[in-house]
Amino acid sequence: MKVLIVEDEPALNRSIVEYLSSQQYLCESVNNYRDALAKTELYHYDCIVLDIMLPDGNGLNILRELQSAKKTDGVIIISARNELDDKIDGLRLGADDYLTKPFHLPELSMRIAAIIRRKNQQGSVMLTFEEIALDTSAKTVTVNSQNIMLTRKEYELLVYLITNKNRVLSKNAIAEHLWGDDMDIADNYDFIYAHIKNLRKKMLQAGARDYIHSVYGMGYKFALV
Repeated sequence: MKVLIVEDEPALNRSIVEYLSSQQYLCESVNNYRDALAKTELYHYDCIVLDIMLPDGNGLNILRELQSAKKTDGVIIISARNELDDKIDGLRLGADDYLTKPFHLPELSMRIAAIIRRKNQQGSVMLTFEEIALDTSAKTVTVNSQNIMLTRKEYELLVYLITNKNRVLSKNAIAEHLWGDDMDIADNYDFIYAHIKNLRKKMLQAGARDYIHSVYGMGYKFALV
């Protein structure tokens, strides 16, 4: 399970990462609003541990961005502020839980597990674009109701393209999405070209129209025209 920790206090950030890692979570961490926003725009997380008071912004705005993008990442707010308005605002904006500092790390871990379990029990989340349908729970793809087989990276690429339809995505943004913090293994963009080519071929063979458009000097756009 992939977790993002957004916490500007270095010692607490480090402690959360170390403890959750010991509980078999795959952890990424940032310590400011700007980096948190960039991470949540590029990647999906099973749960985000989100501090409200960040040095360069308010964590509640991260929730607003997630809500606007219709993303389904689980969110648990952590904050030293124990004001009722903060809790209400956070829950209204889509947070799943609220934990006031100081807290015990085992309790945080249990609450994260509960959030992930509830979201998994809610069933499938469908993404659709014209004749293409993706079941993000079962991780299956159909074209005109016919299943097609994609590799993991091809599937992740298609999800990224559809959730960002009509937007030009740079090659660098695609590389970061597919490889995350390990994108240095992709020392050139040949990997992206290969995945784009293979995905396009499989989609066309299944009867889909070609929605992947190359934008010269910029990247790719997934769109009708």
